[in-house]
Amino acid sequence: MNLAQIQHRTRRQFLGAGSLGLGAVALAHLSGEASAKPDDPLAPKKPHFAAKAKRVIYLHMSGSPPHLDLFDYKPELVKRTGQDVPESFIKGKRFAFTSGVPKLLGTPRKFKQHGKAGIWMSDAIPNLHGHADDIAVVKSMKTDEFNHTPAELLLFTGSARQGRPGMGTWVTYGLGSENENLPGFVVLISSGVQPNGGANNWGNGFLPSVYQGVQCRSKGDPVLYVSDPAGMDRETRRKTIDALRDLNELQAQEMGHPETATRIQQYELAFRMQTAVPEVMDISKETKQTLDSYGAQPGGASFANNCLLGRRLLEKGVRFVQLFDWGWDMHGTNPGEDIRDGLTKKCATMDKPVSALIKDLKRLGMFDDTLIVWSGEFGRTPFREGRTAGGAILGRDHYPDCYSVWLAGAGIKRGLSYGSSDELGFSVAEDKVHVHDLQATILHQLGMDHTKLTYRFQGRDYRLTDVHGKVVKDLLS
Repeated sequence: MNLAQIQHRTRRQFLGAGSLGLGAVALAHLSGEASAKPDDPLAPKKPHFAAKAKRVIYLHMSGSPPHLDLFDYKPELVKRTGQDVPESFIKGKRFAFTSGVPKLLGTPRKFKQHGKAGIWMSDAIPNLHGHADDIAVVKSMKTDEFNHTPAELLLFTGSARQGRPGMGTWVTYGLGSENENLPGFVVLISSGVQPNGGANNWGNGFLPSVYQGVQCRSKGDPVLYVSDPAGMDRETRRKTIDALRDLNELQAQEMGHPETATRIQQYELAFRMQTAVPEVMDISKETKQTLDSYGAQPGGASFANNCLLGRRLLEKGVRFVQLFDWGWDMHGTNPGEDIRDGLTKKCATMDKPVSALIKDLKRLGMFDDTLIVWSGEFGRTPFREGRTAGGAILGRDHYPDCYSVWLAGAGIKRGLSYGSSDELGFSVAEDKVHVHDLQATILHQLGMDHTKLTYRFQGRDYRLTDVHGKVVKDLLS
């Protein structure tokens, strides 16, 4: 019986087996078993079955981009721009900032079909046009939440409430790490704003904290507080870590708490990270051609830098890299949120580096076993946002019922347009994909059965997909 199972035993079970249990503890102590060192919780683990993906990079456009102006072209909506939304489409529904009867809003962007499969894309993402045959666009996504924080939490933790482990945390728990000098799960944030869900998006929840995401910075010290304090050299720090390890091992023997083993591993990892992290985060070692392809600048802090850093982390064996980029909340409350010029400018900061990332992974032979996911936490309305409906700036409200994401690499079909919305973009018309289905599919590509990746907590087995989710097999090659 492992430590986690012991913790979840009832008092009656403990007392019923007490004589044997205490005797076993005494015997273990006499035989020297109690002095064994805790196992490394981050050691690589075998997946449930053969995996297509060795690693994941999740590109999250925090705030949620207007999918109707990027991937989901609706000619009928364009024709009916300015008309009242039919009552049947909005009856009984709530919106974040819109009430009454809003006006339909067709896209002002120019759309064309690209690639052999003829995937529709707008003029806002010219570099991604060249990758139409590399990606699978899902136009039938659905979530349960229409505000940022609960929608992000549902997407990344499987629950709209705080306290559940993040997606990358589950992956690290299930598969461990391939690089003992770097975290298994790294988070990078750009545009100067934390995502609405905050650190809960990559927290450990009820899983041991060793599996949680580590937020790295692309400017300044990569990880806060990991550097040696002034006056402490490397040798002194090693002695300090050794002393703490010995004390923690004594506590592990006495108390048997899994977090003690976690603490030992975290101190050791932090020590090793002092050398490994600055090296992998130094993009100045990249060629000028590579830097220019991403639009990255050494010493800067940008989504372009983070895309390049993400590739470097994946290359070094980091299992799950999660990029958050704020600024996609296109309500139309200021020029930066206009789905015309504002979207053009925002897409320019994303389109080029994401295109470069795909090309770079291909160049390095990593595209076929790296899963790339691009999404927001929900979609945008097919009508004008209520607060700005009378102004000159065009914006859209939050919308959970139908939106678009795309995936690429690692066994995902190339050049695929999957699912569809109705002619006005209000609901899924074909092949609905719920957030839990997306989670199940990501885990499947990593070789994990989402129904078997569980953790016992408060008397029941929890999983990322809760009691929902199905693998979207039509997305898989």
